[in-house]
Amino acid sequence: MSDYKAYIYMNNAATSWPKAPGVAEAMAESVCAIPGEANRGGVEDFDVFMEVRKELAALMGVSDPLQIALGCNSTWGLNQAIFGYPLSKGDTILYTKAEHNAVLRPVHRLMQKGIQAVALPVNQVGRLEISTLRKALEEYKPKLLILTHASNVTGAIQDAEVLVKEAKEANTAVLLDVSQTLGCVQVKLEEWGVDMAAFTGHKYLLGPQGTGGVYVRPGLELIPHIIGGTGIKSDQKEMPEEMPLHLEAGTGNEPSYHGLLAALRWSIEHPADAEALHARTNRLSRGLEELGCKVIVPEGVTTPVVSFIIPGISSADAADILTGSYDIILRTGLHCAPDIMEDIQMPGGTIRLSLSRFTTEEEVETVLEAVQELVESGV
Repeated sequence: MSDYKAYIYMNNAATSWPKAPGVAEAMAESVCAIPGEANRGGVEDFDVFMEVRKELAALMGVSDPLQIALGCNSTWGLNQAIFGYPLSKGDTILYTKAEHNAVLRPVHRLMQKGIQAVALPVNQVGRLEISTLRKALEEYKPKLLILTHASNVTGAIQDAEVLVKEAKEANTAVLLDVSQTLGCVQVKLEEWGVDMAAFTGHKYLLGPQGTGGVYVRPGLELIPHIIGGTGIKSDQKEMPEEMPLHLEAGTGNEPSYHGLLAALRWSIEHPADAEALHARTNRLSRGLEELGCKVIVPEGVTTPVVSFIIPGISSADAADILTGSYDIILRTGLHCAPDIMEDIQMPGGTIRLSLSRFTTEEEVETVLEAVQELVESGV
């Protein structure tokens, strides 16, 4: 078995590691127990999905947990929201060039069906400027704005409160992708007026893969993108109207949701030291700049993500060396967000280091030492 402790893991924007204490144990216990999924398993004394919804509602700033539909990841949630929102041929939607392929590809499919989709440019750190949004809202009169709360490439967090307010004043619904922020920074969906929000459990919520979903504001009914069994109202030809059954077809990932519940409850009891994490992220980005790297350093609030390139060395080669010779787990390339690269002036992609609450100061210094050796070697 590999000695995982020998690695320095800095790919948390993709999937967090290590997971919160208790996650693996909760999942193992669920696998060994009699299946107890609500409405299907016959053991209804504990509904893990409802318990997860309650914890997520508090974390998202949502008053009714039943407005949260649970699926397998944020891609599932984004597809439910994008294809489920009532649009007609000729309608216009806006999205930003900072979006992930989980948005870009569904939007491309909508365009094939006659929906006009307009990509909004972002600034050099990946943020949507309010003036850009205001102009587009006035020009296109869109039905829907799709907005990532934070760039998975640069870590720049959007001012969601301001941007959502601007869109709502223009009678434009908002789908907010909080995959990169939930569990990392404060999210207030109801207060901000968000109509839909997609999320995942395996990033900064410290839960396992196979968890995620979508929040839908009360009064908004989506067209279910996936249909099937719900365990109740089996005589109906259509999906039940009430949330979350309206969007939750098929058997849920009960073991992984036991793991996510363990992670959510652990995080409540052990709040992250945001100041310490920011300091380590800042040390890493400034240290890379001092070594001559081209680093994207957004001002203001960010997630713990640092994207950079080493002049004279291809990102792919640098990443191979840092992983192969120094055991640093990172990500390189376009990060499933190809459209942002032109706007942030990194057309070939970046090397991305993404920290977590478990990243130590020693690990940051070790990474900087490794990059320094790489720079000095001139590979």
